[in-house]
Amino acid sequence: MKYVEETTLFSCQGETLLGILAIPETSAETGVIVVVGGPQYRVGSHRQFVLLSRALASAGYAILRFDYRGMGDSEGHQRDFQSVSADIAAAINSLQARVPNAKTIVLWGLCDGASAALLYCTMTQDPRVTGLCLLNPWVRSEASLAKTQVKHYYTRRLMQKAFWGKLVRGKISVGALRGFFQRIRLTLSDPNQPATAQRFQERMAEAWCHFPGQILLVLSGEDYTAKEFWEYVNVATEWKNAMAHPRLVRCDAQGVDHTFSSAASRMTVEGRTLGWLRSWVAGSQVDTE
Repeated sequence: MKYVEETTLFSCQGETLLGILAIPETSAETGVIVVVGGPQYRVGSHRQFVLLSRALASAGYAILRFDYRGMGDSEGHQRDFQSVSADIAAAINSLQARVPNAKTIVLWGLCDGASAALLYCTMTQDPRVTGLCLLNPWVRSEASLAKTQVKHYYTRRLMQKAFWGKLVRGKISVGALRGFFQRIRLTLSDPNQPATAQRFQERMAEAWCHFPGQILLVLSGEDYTAKEFWEYVNVATEWKNAMAHPRLVRCDAQGVDHTFSSAASRMTVEGRTLGWLRSWVAGSQVDTE
């Protein structure tokens, strides 16, 4: 399907944001907002967001990729993923103003872009958002990072003969050993320990578990952020029933890195996103194999 790309400027709390909107000649009633992970801007690593937008637009979905305040070509001070809900709301307003047929919205986010999408839902409960496409969501804490490193890196190192040879010969520094034991200590900390304020991971879980729409979760097989997410949701109380969400589709991308940097993995994500969209917009079942 033919589509056009155009620059769009829109306001967010008195500051001007810039985005690129891809509009198909016949647009579906569901539009897509790319929620950028940071520090990043609307193009994405190896032009990932550009190519995704063109693939979705050619399939009939209007899609907007944009810069947060303080990033790329947008005005304002730089902010992190926990402080961009107003930016996302402004982007949704902009897309719907330009494409009135897009009555409902999917938020598509990678890494802390996925986290920002969930936090937006927690804060706003925006009824226009009926779908979340979440790739390698960010749930980083000191303890979760340490647990992931111990399980997926240090355990493998301990199984290697070369490691023990270096240890015996004194080729491993005291600092490296100290770091290893520090991570062991952190893995023993309780992710459910009381906090003075609600953690962002808890707010993400709240949005996930109460989200009334469709969720596509994509996890890269060769990505520590994805492994960390999976480790975290398996032990944190607030995520206990997350994987039982009635409208969740999970996709495991084996042998793939964090940003889906190869052409094959990028096209896989595009295909899974389109298949998922078509399945629930049309009411048919998606094939996740």
